[in-house]
Amino acid sequence: MFFGIIVAALFFSMVAQHFLGGMPPWGARVFLMPIVFLYGALSFSSVGMLCLAFIAGVMWDLMHAQWVEDVVELGVGWSVLAYAILGVIMSGLRPLFLRGRWEVHCLFSGVATSVLVGIEYLMISLRREPIRFEFSPEIYGRIFGAGLMALVISPLLFFVLGYISRLTGHKHYRPEKEELE
Repeated sequence: MFFGIIVAALFFSMVAQHFLGGMPPWGARVFLMPIVFLYGALSFSSVGMLCLAFIAGVMWDLMHAQWVEDVVELGVGWSVLAYAILGVIMSGLRPLFLRGRWEVHCLFSGVATSVLVGIEYLMISLRREPIRFEFSPEIYGRIFGAGLMALVISPLLFFVLGYISRLTGHKHYRPEKEELE
């Protein structure tokens, strides 16, 4: 049941983030969906996390696909791999989460969000002709500003999702319990 709640939260967080404007002074966007995905990566087994990575990546790509002169700059599927890699890293930090140490995960949420925005910028730059990378203060502000906003928002979202997890009776995946049985 909690998996369905997380999938619904992925969808609604992606819709909600499009109604939030850019934050001054850099125009950085607030991205909620990566934070919800990263909480899901902590909550489920590797198979569940990979399913969430696929769902989140496809939703992200469908929402952010860009057409320029009848060519898709960002195709569907590239961010599935990015979400899967970030989910694997977050799953590796699960033992700290199970001990109640959520600070590291909130910090990583900020880093992961900046990485996603940076990868998206690189993918757009690689698809355009001629290939050129322009790193202006505005671009740095959008990449790192999105991570900073995720860093600020992630404790609240982690708290809300943790509360919903407890309400639904979801038991966080613990691989060490399987080894003992």
